[in-house]
Amino acid sequence: MDRNQATGLILFAVVLLVYSIFFATTPEPVREENQQTTVPSQTEETETGGDLLIQFAAEPDSIQDIIAQRQFGIFAPMTRGTEETVTLENDKMIVTFSTKGAEISRVELKDFKTWDQRPLVILDENSSDIDYSIQTDKGPLSLNQLFFNPTLSSSETEGIKSNILTFTAQAGNARITRTYELREGQYTLEKNLEFSGLGNTLKENQVQILWDDRLQRQEQDIEESRRKTNINFFTTAGSHDDLSLTSSSDEADIKEPVKWVSFSQRFFTSAIIAGSQFNNVSLKQETPSDTLSIKNMKASMLLPLDNGRAELTYFFGPNNYNILKKVTPGFEHNVDMGYFFVSWVNKYIIVNLFQFLEKYFSNYGVIIILIVLIIKLALFPLTYKSYIGMAKMRVIKPEIDELKEKFGNDPAKMQQEQMKLFGQLGVSPISGCLPMLLQMPFLFAMFFFFPNSIELRQESFLWAHDLSTYDAIVRLPFTIPFYGAHVSLFTLLMTISQIAYTHFNNQLTAQTGPMKNLGYIMPVIFMFVLNSFPAALSFYYFVSNMVTFGQQALIKMFVDDAKIREKIEEYRKKNVNKKKSKFQQKLEEAMKAAEANKKKKD
Repeated sequence: MDRNQATGLILFAVVLLVYSIFFATTPEPVREENQQTTVPSQTEETETGGDLLIQFAAEPDSIQDIIAQRQFGIFAPMTRGTEETVTLENDKMIVTFSTKGAEISRVELKDFKTWDQRPLVILDENSSDIDYSIQTDKGPLSLNQLFFNPTLSSSETEGIKSNILTFTAQAGNARITRTYELREGQYTLEKNLEFSGLGNTLKENQVQILWDDRLQRQEQDIEESRRKTNINFFTTAGSHDDLSLTSSSDEADIKEPVKWVSFSQRFFTSAIIAGSQFNNVSLKQETPSDTLSIKNMKASMLLPLDNGRAELTYFFGPNNYNILKKVTPGFEHNVDMGYFFVSWVNKYIIVNLFQFLEKYFSNYGVIIILIVLIIKLALFPLTYKSYIGMAKMRVIKPEIDELKEKFGNDPAKMQQEQMKLFGQLGVSPISGCLPMLLQMPFLFAMFFFFPNSIELRQESFLWAHDLSTYDAIVRLPFTIPFYGAHVSLFTLLMTISQIAYTHFNNQLTAQTGPMKNLGYIMPVIFMFVLNSFPAALSFYYFVSNMVTFGQQALIKMFVDDAKIREKIEEYRKKNVNKKKSKFQQKLEEAMKAAEANKKKKD
């Protein structure tokens, strides 16, 4: 306020004071028996051109009521209240709600901590927003604008205790009820939504759900977390799909009905599961340029109402395969078990073996060693056959060298004579490779199991403080392309053991040429690839190499090349007049035809 305004205000006050003292008249008293009681109207409303004119005497509450009535209709009384928080808790998590909207505002998992040992909050009101809206005669209405009255209760079914939280918003006969049930030992939160007494106010028999979540950082390695974070969904027809793990942004509009949608991180998942189905589902995810969140997720869907009611379930919990597969059909897809040709190993063997060993051993390094020993013992017959096959090839190498000298300039003839020799000696060139190929699914299965195993999260072993991430023994002041800015000791040990095994294997098979050098190059390549992978994976491969090396050395002690040679010669003599098999005949015919075509072209 400037000086001119202050002067004018003072003069105006003086004029009012003089007028009230010298000119104002005092009303004459009225006799009580003749007095009529009149209550002046606080508001006198007139409408001119559709505009509502409210006189000066109106009170603020009345103005708000009128505006609310025009905007929300019968829901207007539900928009008044005081926001409070209510919690629902079991042995697994603490769920906090707001009475404004009766929706989840915070979820904390009790059994887990973040990488820096803070409470693990998988959802909070600062980073997540869940909104339910309906279409009314006044337009779209968000339930987050309404105030609800909470009521806590509990029940017990088949020995399982449940905590129940019921929210009610009511105005006259119109009622909205949101009921949440949290059972002991569960990461699922069941929800019932009911509308009653609305008449024709509810224009659509469905609810629009919008879920916007900026996933918060839970792990130290933010880049690895982003590589393992995406949106998954499962249709009512039984089909699973997801948005891209690698693209910086991706989106999808699903026209067919959807059973559930999940925001899946590396070790934890938040999801919404329909009692029947979701329609018109729209999904979007993007990786932010900053580090305030892992990825930003958005999901929009329509929830059909059945006589004003709908059921659904929230899930907030760990990506434990055995837990997820019990939630709802297809929900275990939130854990990546690998491609179809290796996933069966993880689903039916490794997961169950891991769970069994957890009952008796608390050290996960020891569990990994035991898994290696059990798998190697089970696959030992294949390892033995592979060794014998390679030993036979080593024993007949002099005959193969003779063929190379004689037919080295004619590859087709050389191949024919080799096949003839193999048939005479009863040796198969693939006898050493085939058993190794049968073991490959187990080798590759671990490549998916360990990086996604929450059981290893924050579990230490030897110098590795966390087996679910890399064991950095040295931090480099610079970054090596494709390698990183740290040195993983388990990865180095794995590389050294693989090179040693390759050297031993080359001596065993008398390997020569490019394949010999490739055996030394591959371990170095894997050293670069696995340097930033979980320490558990590198440790598993290191132990596996050492056990395989020991098995090969043990077999060599009991298998004599001279005896193998004797068996080969016995086979040669016994089958000298043996007719060729149909497969051998067709193979030779094909080779001769190929040689004839080549000569014809020449």
